[in-house]
Amino acid sequence: MTMYKVVLYCLLLLLAAAFGLSFFNLLAFEPFDLIASAMFILAASFFANTIFAWAYNAPSNVESVYITALILALIITPAKPSFDNLLFLSWVSVLAMASKYILAVGKKHLFNPAAISLVLITLASNQSASWWIANLYMMPFVITGGLLVVIKIKRFDLVWSFFIASLLTSSIFNVVNGYNLFLGLQKALVYSPMLFFAFIMLTEPMMLPPTKILRICYGALVGFLFAPQIHIGSLYITPEMALVMGSVFSYLVSSDKKLILTLEKRAELAPGIYDFEFTSDQAMAFKPGQYMELTLEHPEQDSRGIRRYLTIASSPTERQIRLGIKFYNNPSSFKKSLMLAKPGQKIVASQLAGDFTLPRDKNKKLVFIAGGIGITPFRSMIKYLLDTNEKRSIVLFYLNKTCNDFAYKDIFDKAEQQLGIKVVYSIVDIPSASYYQAIREEVPDWQERFFYISGPPSMVSAFETSLKKIGVKKSHIKTDYFPGFA
Repeated sequence: MTMYKVVLYCLLLLLAAAFGLSFFNLLAFEPFDLIASAMFILAASFFANTIFAWAYNAPSNVESVYITALILALIITPAKPSFDNLLFLSWVSVLAMASKYILAVGKKHLFNPAAISLVLITLASNQSASWWIANLYMMPFVITGGLLVVIKIKRFDLVWSFFIASLLTSSIFNVVNGYNLFLGLQKALVYSPMLFFAFIMLTEPMMLPPTKILRICYGALVGFLFAPQIHIGSLYITPEMALVMGSVFSYLVSSDKKLILTLEKRAELAPGIYDFEFTSDQAMAFKPGQYMELTLEHPEQDSRGIRRYLTIASSPTERQIRLGIKFYNNPSSFKKSLMLAKPGQKIVASQLAGDFTLPRDKNKKLVFIAGGIGITPFRSMIKYLLDTNEKRSIVLFYLNKTCNDFAYKDIFDKAEQQLGIKVVYSIVDIPSASYYQAIREEVPDWQERFFYISGPPSMVSAFETSLKKIGVKKSHIKTDYFPGFA
């Protein structure tokens, strides 16, 4: 299940929980007012997004529309339908959708749509969100759903940096002003929107900087601004303002482009493994090993939607953008459409990111471990080293179930000859204890090396655990992961 589906189901869970709690008068509104408000926001958002997508001739992901609409429904207090209330909800919904197309650079929107719409409404009319979801009764549901989201996308570093910065800033202000520190922390966790904000809104992938260090800085900055005592003159920073201001930082340190990739050709490298070559409408600067999000609109979408995160298999030195993709039995509708695509088919690429890249120190000794299609980042790295004639001490272990499954073998064989990179091709289904012993035998200086692991999540996890058991330091292990891997 993709990350977007997890977020969408989490928001639906929260809406259902709120609906049930309101029947017992545990929330400050009527249950059917909540449903009426949510349905109106969903309808207004869908209609507005359809109009803007048509006007800008831009691809649209309906999941993101529903996610934004449900976020708005969960933070704007439901009220009895009236002209003024419906007008407010209409403006919030339209502004949220408009921001994705108008407040954009390089076809990539700059701000969280829900946050920027509320900021604009607040500045224009002095109306704002109540963040009603922040209460004791909703807290267990927010924590449960929110943790599922963060576990799925593995962004605990971002969330923790936000919590630490926000709570520390708030605590300092409370101590300086003579307030009770414990009560201040309790209020921040239970009666402020901190949990929902961090788990659902802060973690939006499109707003995040591209690397771990920058994500931590982003989380800390938003956390500082989120503290209720922070203000600019008489203007106190609301949660949505904090997120919008943090997005400016993210924009400044991130790739700000959406690219239109045009399919040139497709080639089968091994049974079920295809190499897709694209040209881009703009130059794209990236580091070998990074990934990006691909959006491919297609009919009869399945539950996994129109988006995928895929590692770039090409080197920055190549003209084409390459994607190596494995096709299994009963592929998703996304992969089916990609397989049926003809030369000239266009696909949208955005959100270039990832830390699974070569270390800056060229003297570091490396071990690459690839399972199946997890070879793509190593193809990117090694092709880059070949094209730049840069020699590094690397041993590549490439694991597959059969001898016919090895892809990009020509690149690795060339790297052995020209760069002295050692390549070990292994026919392995499930690595055993003896295989880890074989790694130590093939790499006598393994304790000095840094291990890069890429492949199916279960394989990556197993290798990471086993390497730690045989004595490899945690700091010497780097794993390939990107949100939405499923």
